[in-house]
Amino acid sequence: MTAKNLSIAWFRQDLRITDNPALSAAAERGEVLPIYILDDVSAGDSAMGAASRIWLHHSLAALNESLDGRLVLFRGNAREIIEALVTGLPVNSVFWNRCYEPWRIQRDAQIKLDLSANNTEHRSFNAALLWEPWTVAKKDGTPYRVFTPYYQKGCLSQPAPRQPLPPPTRIRWHDEAIAASKTLNELALLPTTMSWHESLLSHWRIGENAALHRMDSFCEDCLDTYKSGRDFPALDATSRLSPHLHFGEISPHQAWHRIGHASLSNSSDGPAHFLREIAWREFSYHLLYHFPQLPVQNFNRKFDGFQWLDDEPGLQAWQRGQTGFPIVDAGLRELWQTGYMHNRVRMIVASFLIKNMLLHWRQGEAWFWDCLVDADLASNSASWQWCAGSGADAAPYFRIFNPVLQSEKFDPEGDYLLRYCPELAALPARFRHKPWEASAEILQAAGITLGIDYPAPILDLKVTRERALARYRALR
Repeated sequence: MTAKNLSIAWFRQDLRITDNPALSAAAERGEVLPIYILDDVSAGDSAMGAASRIWLHHSLAALNESLDGRLVLFRGNAREIIEALVTGLPVNSVFWNRCYEPWRIQRDAQIKLDLSANNTEHRSFNAALLWEPWTVAKKDGTPYRVFTPYYQKGCLSQPAPRQPLPPPTRIRWHDEAIAASKTLNELALLPTTMSWHESLLSHWRIGENAALHRMDSFCEDCLDTYKSGRDFPALDATSRLSPHLHFGEISPHQAWHRIGHASLSNSSDGPAHFLREIAWREFSYHLLYHFPQLPVQNFNRKFDGFQWLDDEPGLQAWQRGQTGFPIVDAGLRELWQTGYMHNRVRMIVASFLIKNMLLHWRQGEAWFWDCLVDADLASNSASWQWCAGSGADAAPYFRIFNPVLQSEKFDPEGDYLLRYCPELAALPARFRHKPWEASAEILQAAGITLGIDYPAPILDLKVTRERALARYRALR
C-alpha cells in the first residue's frame, strides 16, 4: 500500500462501537487501524488499580470481538508508540475521543504537537461527557464550585446533549501485521490471585452488550422506584452502570437519552433523579479539569493543617472489613468480593474512616482506587474530598454518619449485612447492627464470641465523634 489512506482509531475510555465519534470518523476516511495502548508510563501514580485491570482485560476482549478480531494492542509510552506507527505505516490521520485526567491532557497535547510536526491530520472528539468542562462557567467566567448551580444554571442552560451516533455501517480494516503489538495476555492485566479474579467476574457481565443490557434492565425494572430505593443496599435498585460508563462501554449520551425516552412513559421522579446523578459525574470532571490537583491536594487548602492520625492496624481492619461495625464491614467486604460498593455504604465507610478513625481521606481513596472496578480519578477524588469536608460543595464538618443509625434506617432487617457478614445470621435483627449490645446469653445462643467469631468494635462512636468535631472546629 503506497497511498497514505490509513486512519488510526485510538481507543481509550470508549470501549464500544456505538456512539464512538473517533471510530466513525476513521471509518469515513478510509482503512482503519483500531488500537488500544496500555500506557502506565505516562499515567505514573494514576495507573489503574488491580480491579480496574481485571475489568479492562475482559472489556478489551469484548471490544475485539465486536471489531471482528482487528483490535491491535500495545503496552508502553503512547506518544512513542503513535510516533512509530505514523512513521512506519502510511497513516494520514489519527482520531481519538478526549479524556480529562491531567496526565492524559498533558500527554495528548504533546502527541498533537508531534502529529502536527509530521503533517498528520488528527482530531479528538467528545464522547465521555455531556458538557465539556470549558463550556460550563459562571457569568464571570470562573468555574462552578457548587453542584446545584452548576447543574441548573450551567449545564441545563447549554444546548441539549447530542443524540448518540449509530455504529459505523461499514469499516475497511487494515490487514497487515503490526510490529510490537501485544496479545491480550501479554498486557498482563489479570492478577496472580485467580480466586479474586473469579470472585469479581461472578458479579458482572462486561462489555458493550452487557452495558446496554444493564441499561435496559434498569429502565424497565428499577427506574420508577430509583429515587426511593437507591439508598437501600439490599435492594437491586440502582443502575450499576458506573464501571460501564468509566470504561466507555456505554456513553453518557446513550444513558441520558435512554432515560429521557423512558421518562415519557414514567410519571415518577426516578428519571429526573437519575439524570441528576449523571450530572454529579459531570461535576466531578468539571472540578478535575479546572483544579487538576484535586486527587492529591485538599481543594480547601485550610485542611492542609488538619491533624490526621497514623493508625496502620486500624487502616488494615477497615480495609479487611474487620472494624466490628457490621455496615462498615459489610461494605468493605462487598468491595473486596465484587469490586463494587453501594453508594450509600460508600458514604458510611468513608465517614467512618475519615471522621471516626481520623485517617486521611487519601488513604481511603487509594484503597478504593485499587479495589473498585469503577475507580475513576474524577469521581473518586471528588467524592472522598466531599466526605472529608475539604472538597467542593462538601459535606459540612458536623455531618458524621452514625453507622448504626444508617444501618438500622437503610437495612432494617440486616439483609445486606448478612450477605457479607453471615456470621451474624443467628442474632436477632435488632442486634445485627450492633452486636456488642447483645447480652452474653444472646451472643452465646448465636454462637458468637466477640473478638473471635466477629470483631469487637475498634472504637467508640461517641468518643470519636466528639474528637472529630473538636478538631474540625479548631480548623475553622
